[in-house]
Amino acid sequence: MTVRDDLAALTRDVAAIMRAATEEAILPYYQRLTSGQIVSKAADDVVTVADKESEAILAERLSALLPEATVVGEEAAHADPGVLEALKDKLCWIVDPVDGTNNFAAGKPPFGVLVALADRGETLGGWILDCLTGRFCDAALGSGARIDGEPIAARGTGETPPVAAISLVFLDETQRERVRRTIAPYYSLVDIPRCAAEQYPRLALGANDVSVFQRTLPWDHAAGALFLNEAGGKVARPDGTAYRVDEYERKGLIGAASPALWDDLAARIDQV
Repeated sequence: MTVRDDLAALTRDVAAIMRAATEEAILPYYQRLTSGQIVSKAADDVVTVADKESEAILAERLSALLPEATVVGEEAAHADPGVLEALKDKLCWIVDPVDGTNNFAAGKPPFGVLVALADRGETLGGWILDCLTGRFCDAALGSGARIDGEPIAARGTGETPPVAAISLVFLDETQRERVRRTIAPYYSLVDIPRCAAEQYPRLALGANDVSVFQRTLPWDHAAGALFLNEAGGKVARPDGTAYRVDEYERKGLIGAASPALWDDLAARIDQV
């Protein structure tokens, strides 16, 4: 039996590991971080002691669960970008130890833990844990998506105009103006949660219809993209090509509650 055949069996163990990281390394620091436990690692991006401790737990226990898989963690890759090369030709665990760190560091939700399993660039399994509510999303390639063990079928908001969660943070001013002119008039724009562990479930659960992501780093999107696609929504590059974790330098990704909603936004994005 291959890993592809045994993804469902992995879910219980992966969930337990993610919950352990939450209980042991994340929640003890929630709303208790000192200034010295929060470090800026890039413009508008921080890392906390909880990120580092959570990643250590996840890396150790996921490695024990599946020794043949390399662990690609966000913080490990930040320290050594060469870690990302494993995504191109190996079986890899992909770990975001605290997704939504800026929210977590500010002492507010949402934030979560993201884990995915990919083989030579293709995501096979994805797991999403909301640390505060305990909501657990999982998906396996070709086997659908679930929330707390129950199958989920993605649904839109049903609103007119559709609800779009689009951040302008990572766009230059020219791109921002094009979005305002070409896209904004046709959608009801809402703030993004700055947390992929929240944004992807929103697209499946009828809270948002579409979303656009500029940065597409694997630890942010591998689990969520698989989850939404398996739920019957659509996540793809603006040109329609599939999201692959080994194409981490590419920018641009559209997520939608349905293929039709994706098509409508993609057509407008093409004009930006």
